[in-house]
Amino acid sequence: MVVIAGPTAVGKTKVSIILAQMMQGEIISADSMLIYRNMDIGTAKPSYEERENIPHHLIDILDPSQQFSVAQYQKMTLNIINEIHARNRLPIIVGGTGLYINSIIYPMNFTTAGFNPELRSNLLKDIEKYGSEYLFDRLKNIDPIKAEAINPNDTKRIVRALEVFQLTGKPMSVYSQDNYKNEPTFQLAIVGLNMERSILYQRIDQRVDEMFDEGLVEEVYTLKKLGCNVDMQSMQGLGYKQVLEYLEGRMSLSDTINLVKQNTRRYAKRQLTWFRRDKRIYWINTDDFSTAEVLAETIASYAKGIFTLKQEGYSI
Repeated sequence: MVVIAGPTAVGKTKVSIILAQMMQGEIISADSMLIYRNMDIGTAKPSYEERENIPHHLIDILDPSQQFSVAQYQKMTLNIINEIHARNRLPIIVGGTGLYINSIIYPMNFTTAGFNPELRSNLLKDIEKYGSEYLFDRLKNIDPIKAEAINPNDTKRIVRALEVFQLTGKPMSVYSQDNYKNEPTFQLAIVGLNMERSILYQRIDQRVDEMFDEGLVEEVYTLKKLGCNVDMQSMQGLGYKQVLEYLEGRMSLSDTINLVKQNTRRYAKRQLTWFRRDKRIYWINTDDFSTAEVLAETIASYAKGIFTLKQEGYSI
């Protein structure tokens, strides 16, 4: 299996499609926002034309009102991988949601802490009273590693991390750290894409401008008319929450655009922090390649070399 990871806007989508054509592959999304239907612009979802010739999985599988967990992602993806292997094709996991990726490439055991309705209710009341930033600061104090991997506006995951700590006495990140000690389940070639920070930030700013030009406000307005609100998991995604606040008159359009850019740059930084903890990732600087085709050829060559060594019994 090949995994292509990295921060948002680094170019994962384009190169993965070319790679899938080269290696008889099928793409499995590891993006927590691409699962939602009718959320295309703000998620930078691959177009139907891009998906036409290469099978893509776990895109447009849920309505925005539905909840989705990492455990559900793990179960569905493992089944899809088996189906792809049965077709003698190569699974290629592509995305920037680190926990989704780790749930597949390591034998992860999710915490069995369960949940306490009273505790969760109290945490949600704290959010209503003090705001998500208040609970996020609390999480940073008790579990800074987990806080690095969570969007400060993602109230669902913030509450869950605090809940696990209070129920078990252990930071939630402990459960994830233990998984890095385990060997990957698959013959695995995992590649991380990155680029010079200033260039990445320029690409992020440009992408956000394009999203608003293409109709992000109209997309969110339509979702709002369908009943979507800021409390839904889907509406915690970058851009969506901020545009909802704009539509409710809480900030100007220019301030909204600038805030989306700022939050997206911060998210990219957190993604890189997450992936750099995994020393098995082979990092590639995309700035060093003239075209996505040349980059895809390099990834294909690296992956084939990894598979050959593993088949011959060498440890990578």
